[in-house]
Amino acid sequence: MPIHERLESVYAEVLARNPGETEFHQAVREVLESIGPAVGKHPQYADAKIVSRICEPERQIIFRVPWEDDSGEIHINRGFRMEFNSALGPYKGGLRFHPSVYLGIIKFLGFEQVFKNALTGLPIGGGKGGSDFDPKGKSDREIMRFCQSFMTELHRHIGEYTDVPAGDTGVGSREIGYLFGQYKRITNRYESGVLTGKGLIYGGARVRTEATGYGTAFFVNEMLAARGDSFAGKTVVVSGSGNVAIYAIEKVHQLGGRVVACSDSSGYVVDEKGIDVKLLREVKENRRERISVYADLAKHARYVKGQQVWEVPCDIAMPCATQNEITGKEAEQLIRNGCKVVAEGANMPTTPEAVRLFQEAGVAFGPGKAANAGGVATSALEMQQNASRDSWSFEYTEDRLEDIMRDIHTRCIETAEEYGMPGNYVAGANIAAYTRVADAMLALGLI
Repeated sequence: MPIHERLESVYAEVLARNPGETEFHQAVREVLESIGPAVGKHPQYADAKIVSRICEPERQIIFRVPWEDDSGEIHINRGFRMEFNSALGPYKGGLRFHPSVYLGIIKFLGFEQVFKNALTGLPIGGGKGGSDFDPKGKSDREIMRFCQSFMTELHRHIGEYTDVPAGDTGVGSREIGYLFGQYKRITNRYESGVLTGKGLIYGGARVRTEATGYGTAFFVNEMLAARGDSFAGKTVVVSGSGNVAIYAIEKVHQLGGRVVACSDSSGYVVDEKGIDVKLLREVKENRRERISVYADLAKHARYVKGQQVWEVPCDIAMPCATQNEITGKEAEQLIRNGCKVVAEGANMPTTPEAVRLFQEAGVAFGPGKAANAGGVATSALEMQQNASRDSWSFEYTEDRLEDIMRDIHTRCIETAEEYGMPGNYVAGANIAAYTRVADAMLALGLI
């Protein structure tokens, strides 16, 4: 899809200002291609440099993270925090610890977070952070020392009314605990709302662990209902085997579907009777083993080394691993195998070519900023509980999450129809989110 003529100069400026940051370029282009109808219909959304301002982070923080391993060797990693847009509320978004992290990854994630958070309807802005530190193979004490060093710098820039980080790839409850402990120690404040994804014993919210995966499944359920269908009898393939994938699988099974395959970076497993979530959690969360161990322990599973999980036939595909994992090649294979619905549990796991192929083939495609917004939505619910010194039940919080995902789906569908693109979730999500952020920025003046 071409970029609206009034936005071409904005994209050229993004390319010039951010050389080599291909993931960020991809994320910006996808949004600019979608919001053309809104800009054409409402000129104020292109005036006052609103689009240019949204594409430029309010603050980019890069810092050194020195830490010592168990053998006494000193290592230096790089830390990032991208405080992208605070028009709707404090910056909100996760921290990613992975060797692939560099400025372009954090910038793309922060940009996506602005729109994802806007879709929730909750008062949160967008940000993202992380480090090129690799938690794999590290001892608990090494991870603790790294997290303490990371927070020693990050604490200067965050706060419950300023910037509220959470977890992401490589940052789970263990890392959040170490980060929060160091924040508390340095600031001498028990400021529960400064981080989300915390343990229940020290201010965490029920359902937060499950929220991104559950939310993606809830969103797919709404996509199916809009087509007069349901999960009943559907075969589902999920990529990844981390937190998002595990709880997406669990909720799909509860909703009547059957997930027959999941993966990690080494390959994938197929279990035609349905992935055993309890066993998967044991392998990935408790033992911290590769996915092949699941096949060794499960009676009916087989392991396929070094291949993409998307070669497994399915009715529904839910990419929950990493960015750009479904290219045109994988999209064509999914379409040939009869896939009817794709929803992104991960951030931007589908390339633009693949998205185009899905849309041309009539496959319902739910973009990540809508489909996986359940994680940050529940983080905002955690912030509410921290602010009121309250704690909600699992059932109440899950009901709130389901309502939010249903509202996001409705917002996407109605916006797409309003702008003459019925059924186009990408356009609906981008326009609905962009107009909400733009309206707030216009109201706040030139800041």
